Amino acid sequence: MTPLIATHASLAGAALAVGAAMLVRRKGTPSHKRLGRVWVALMAAVALSSFWIFEIRHGAGPSLIHLLSVWTLVSLALAIYHVRRGNIRSHRNFMAGTFIGLVLAGAFAMAPGRALYRLFFA
Repeated sequence: MTPLIATHASLAGAALAVGAAMLVRRKGTPSHKRLGRVWVALMAAVALSSFWIFEIRHGAGPSLIHLLSVWTLVSLALAIYHVRRGNIRSHRNFMAGTFIGLVLAGAFAMAPGRALYRLFFA
């Protein structure tokens, strides 16, 4: 596993843990807002770091999975936009969708032949 993939996976793991904690905590509190900022920073770092990972196409450049990274950055920006304008429903929907995307991307990263599969199961 390359250092970049290890960093990306570590950031994603931290985002998964923080995101899961956010799901069970009370919403709208000062700690929710602080932890939310941490989660957004982690997710942005995960998305941005993915732009330099080309393992799927063996170094051949961006793949369709990179569109998920673009959408993640857009979703984070929209979630922040909506919460600042008091539209909590849209904020919640964008954040939940982004978290679901993280979980699904993590599940696909564990597919046989992928670096995380080799790390945990090979």
